[in-house]
Amino acid sequence: MTAIPFENSFARLPDRFYARLSPEPVSAPSLIKVNHTLARRLGLDPIALESPDMVAALAGNSLPAGAEPLAQAYAGHQFGSWNPQLGDGRAILLGEVVTPDGHRYDIQLKGSGQTPFSRRGDGRAPLGPVLREYIISEAMAALGVPTTRSLAAVATGDSVYREEIEPGAVLTRVAASHIRVGTFQFFAARGDIEAVRLLVEHAIARHYPDAAAAPDPALAFLQGVVARQAALVARWMALGFIHGVMNTDNMTVSGETIDYGPCAFMDSYHPLRVFSSIDHGGRYAYANQPRIAQWNLACLAQSLLPVLSGDEETGLKAAQHAVDAFSDLFQNAWLTEMRAKLGLAGAEDGDAGLIESLLNVMEEAEADFTLTFRGLADGTAREQFRDPKAFDRWLSDWRARGGSETLDLNRINPVFIPRNHLVESAIAAGLEGDFKPFEDLLMVLSDPFTARPEYGTYANPPQPDERVYQTFCGT
Repeated sequence: MTAIPFENSFARLPDRFYARLSPEPVSAPSLIKVNHTLARRLGLDPIALESPDMVAALAGNSLPAGAEPLAQAYAGHQFGSWNPQLGDGRAILLGEVVTPDGHRYDIQLKGSGQTPFSRRGDGRAPLGPVLREYIISEAMAALGVPTTRSLAAVATGDSVYREEIEPGAVLTRVAASHIRVGTFQFFAARGDIEAVRLLVEHAIARHYPDAAAAPDPALAFLQGVVARQAALVARWMALGFIHGVMNTDNMTVSGETIDYGPCAFMDSYHPLRVFSSIDHGGRYAYANQPRIAQWNLACLAQSLLPVLSGDEETGLKAAQHAVDAFSDLFQNAWLTEMRAKLGLAGAEDGDAGLIESLLNVMEEAEADFTLTFRGLADGTAREQFRDPKAFDRWLSDWRARGGSETLDLNRINPVFIPRNHLVESAIAAGLEGDFKPFEDLLMVLSDPFTARPEYGTYANPPQPDERVYQTFCGT
């Protein structure tokens, strides 16, 4: 099979970076979906991916030619607690492809069986979390958020045992890479400075080639990761997105969003909104995400200290400065995002206050996050407020600042997001073997900024009996 022209680089790193093994076969692989648009972007033939041979390969029953399957090693802080060895416990990196425009991507099977890093887990994925990641990752891509993508979903024909028996599935995930903050932590914690240096060189070549020419390439790499994460989290915040599990093993150095387990988009706005069933203390609440991102970046900086140029004190000061820069970088990125959402041209000193004032009014009214911003263009934002007087006062200030009321705002503020109740409804149907709601939701979310009256129900907030209060990790 040559449907995927692999050109692998991570597999050239020393053996201690991974465990080489093949996916575990499944009983009866059957195709749920191939992402034709993404396949063509990768330079792949989507029809070839739908062939029986390739469906078998995407389920883990055979290996495509050129694949070098491996499970990556990494560590991480999970909810602030250190775990020295995590790794791909239910995922296998098949290899990498280079697109026609020269970009390199990982092709990974998620839910492909046990690995040396499984920690007593079965290495499998239930169908529900596979459908969830497919829906939300593709919605994020359509919303312009750097993200891993979903190339295919395949049912396995096997059962997975969690709180209850569920059908199993395998997701084919595409990422600029799966190198995480936790990958660096894994080697730094072991005092394996050579491995840290090799990983820095690999990550620079793959993601930050300009850093190679800097006086201190490792420092330039750190600065690049800080900048990308600041922009990424600002984009999350502008969309009302809550990641839900911002552990250091779930932060990629490429600046892509990864891991769509207990994530969610807010309906009614509240800065301390939490959906994740495992986030009991609200560590990863909506408003905490910038602070946690900076904390994670400090962990990366600590891992890089031994490979920074100069003496220990010089390296520590440079790393601290790089991490400290996150605050201003995030604030500037957030202001840029929010000014665009409000149609504010240029930058004025009072803009942050104007934005915060709107968010405060929204919080008090429990206004829908997405529809409030979307409604600024057509005057319907007022409908989100039970008592619109406070909003009217803000509206007057917005107009005085020169806020736009044109349809241009609709190119910035989506009308369709993967609302929790819609995602759960599509999953429930899929578990019964009906994938039409899944397909329909994907179709609507592929064009989130264009209002289409025939799909108006997809824009509506949930009714009281449809509200989803908790989301769950897919493991």
